[in-house]
Amino acid sequence: MDIKRLTIFFAVTLAILLGWESMFPKPKQAAKTAETTVASAAKTAGEAALSPVVPVVVTTDVLKAVIDESSGDIRQLTLLKYNASSDEAKDLQLLDDSKAYTYVAQSQLLGEDGQFLLKNIPFQAAQKQYVLNGDKVEIRLSAPETNGLNIDKIYTFTKGSYLINVGFDVTNRSGAPVKLDAAYRILRDGSAPDGSSYLNHTYTGPMVYTPEGKFEKVSFGDLDDDFKSGRDQADYVRRTDSGWVGMTQHYFMATWILQPKNGVSVCGTTPCQIDIKRRDSDNLYSAGVRVPLTAVAPNTIKKFNINLYVGPQTYSVITKVADNLNLAKDYGKVHIFASPLFWLLDKLHGFVNNWGWAIVLLTIIVKIVLSPLTNASYRSMAKMRAVAPRLETLKKQHGDDRMALQQAMMKMYKDEKINPLGGCLPMLLQIPVFIGLYWALFASVELRQAPWIGWIHDLGRTDPYFILPIIMTLTMFIQTSLNPAPTDPMQAKMMKIMPLIFSVMFFFFPAGLVLYWVVNNIITIGQQWYINKSVERKRKTGVVVS
Repeated sequence: MDIKRLTIFFAVTLAILLGWESMFPKPKQAAKTAETTVASAAKTAGEAALSPVVPVVVTTDVLKAVIDESSGDIRQLTLLKYNASSDEAKDLQLLDDSKAYTYVAQSQLLGEDGQFLLKNIPFQAAQKQYVLNGDKVEIRLSAPETNGLNIDKIYTFTKGSYLINVGFDVTNRSGAPVKLDAAYRILRDGSAPDGSSYLNHTYTGPMVYTPEGKFEKVSFGDLDDDFKSGRDQADYVRRTDSGWVGMTQHYFMATWILQPKNGVSVCGTTPCQIDIKRRDSDNLYSAGVRVPLTAVAPNTIKKFNINLYVGPQTYSVITKVADNLNLAKDYGKVHIFASPLFWLLDKLHGFVNNWGWAIVLLTIIVKIVLSPLTNASYRSMAKMRAVAPRLETLKKQHGDDRMALQQAMMKMYKDEKINPLGGCLPMLLQIPVFIGLYWALFASVELRQAPWIGWIHDLGRTDPYFILPIIMTLTMFIQTSLNPAPTDPMQAKMMKIMPLIFSVMFFFFPAGLVLYWVVNNIITIGQQWYINKSVERKRKTGVVVS
C-alpha cells in the first residue's frame, strides 16, 4: 500500500477515535406503553428543587463528604486521592451543588401516594463534623416523629472505600401497617466534567445496567427530547429485579447498587422501577430508582439499606462492588476489543508494578500478535517502494496516454508479483484492535496520577516537557521516509508535512496514550526497515519477491 492509502487509513482511524459516538449515535426507540405509564407515575415522587445546604461534614482517608442535615442528601463529595483535572494542587470534587455545576445524591422515603414522606420536615445530626478514626464511621440523621413514624437515615463510611451504605431505620408507632417506597437518585446538570475538551471527550450522563436490558446509556439529548415533547420515549428498561443505575463521566461515577456482588437485591420480590429523566422543577437530569419496601408492622422497627458507589472506575475495585459494574468504563463501540486488552494490561501491571512499563509490554505483545498482518502490509509497501523508480520511468515514457500507462503498470505489477492493494486488507483488520487499545488506555483511571519514569509523574496528563510528543513526531517522519515516495510533487509535499499535522494533537493527549504510540511507531520502524532491506536484498540477487 502506498503512502496515499496509508494516510487515508490513518486519517479514517483518527476520525473514528475522536468521533465514534457522534458518528454512530444510539438509535432512539419508543418505550412500551405499560412501561411509560409506570415511569410517568414515578415522575412526581418527591421531586423538589435543591434548598440551601445545612452541612454535616464527613472525612475519611479517601473522601470528604458534605451531607445536607435538612434533607439528608449528599451535596458535595471530594476525592482526596485524586487531584482536579484543571489544577493539580486541588483535590477532585466529584459531587457539588455550587453555581459552577450541580451533581448530588438523593435518598428519600415515599408514602403510598408517591410523595416525599418527610416533606418540609428536616433531619438532625448529633454533630456537624465526623472523622474516620477506625474502620467505619456512622452518621445518623434523625427526623421528628411524623404520623406515628420515627425515621432515621444512616450513612456508613468505610476506611479505604468509595462505597457508602445508605440506610433507613423506620419505627412504626402508628398502630397500623405502613407501606413505603424508597427513591434513590443521582441528580446533575448537563455540564461537561472538569478538564474536558474535544480531544478527550467521553460519554457523560445517565447509565443503567439490568439483566433484562444489559448496559444502557441514556443521553442528555434523548432526555431533552422527551422533556420538550412531553413523552417518555428514551430507550432503557423501566423494571428490573437487580442491577445498578447512576451517572458516569470520564474516570469517575456515582451509582446506586441494587444488588451488591454475591449479595441480595434490594428489590425483593417486587421489581424496582428505573426512572431516568430531565426534571420539571429545576431542569436537572435524574437517574434513579424507586424501590418497593416491605410493610412496616405496628410497633416494629424495619431497616432498609442500599449501597452508593461514588468514586473512580478502578477495575480491580468496581468488579467487586456489583456484577458488570466494569461496563461503566466508557470504551465506546469497541468494548469487545478494549475490555480484553485492558484485562491484559492489568495483568502486566501486576507483573511489573508500573503502568508505563505495562503499556510498553502490552504494545509489544499486540505488535507480535498482529505481526502476520503488519508484515504483509509492510512487504507490499516495500515492493511498491522498490519499483517506484520504474514507475516514474513509465510515466515519463507514456506521457498523457493514460491507457497505455495503465497497461504498462499492470504488466509491471504482474511481473513483479505486486498487488497494489495488498496492504489494504491487513491494515483494515488492524484498525479495530488499535482503536480498542486506544480506548483501553484512554478510559483507564488507573493511569491517572500513575508515574512512569523521570519526568512522567502522571500518565493521565500531558507530558509536562512534551518530550514524548516530540519523539512521536520524529518517528512519524522516519516512518514516512520508509514508505513508497509519491510520484506527484504536490502529494509528496503533503506527505512531508502530514506527520507534523497529525502529531500536533499528541501534544494534548495524556502521556500514557502518547507512550503507546511512540512504542508502536518505534517497533513499526524496525519492522519496515528490516522488510525493506530484505526485499531490496532479494531483488538485487534477481529474486522476484512474492
